[in-house]
Amino acid sequence: MSGLDKNRFRNTTISFRVSPEERLALEARIKVCGIPKGEYFIKSLLYQRIEISVGKYKSDRLALELKKLREAFESAECETETSCECKALLKQLREIMADNEKLSADDFKTIT
Repeated sequence: MSGLDKNRFRNTTISFRVSPEERLALEARIKVCGIPKGEYFIKSLLYQRIEISVGKYKSDRLALELKKLREAFESAECETETSCECKALLKQLREIMADNEKLSADDFKTIT
């Protein structure tokens, strides 16, 4: 089996479990789209909008991951243009987060 991924552009497999009902729903969506299953999953997962759920546990996990990312970028040198851009974006994100810490619940309103 190891020879099957030789010289392939996409040579890594990702798998996950779904219920029989979820599988039928996914396969129906894929058939309607008319594109290959792999391409459907790649487009669905990589190009969707990222939404962050509100909650203490989830926001703490996000903060921890951002801290790890920041520490990794701060210790790294700007070797490429991309890494320099990432460092600049991370700096802007830290500034935005610092500004948001000053906000209170009164600064937000719920639109129904």
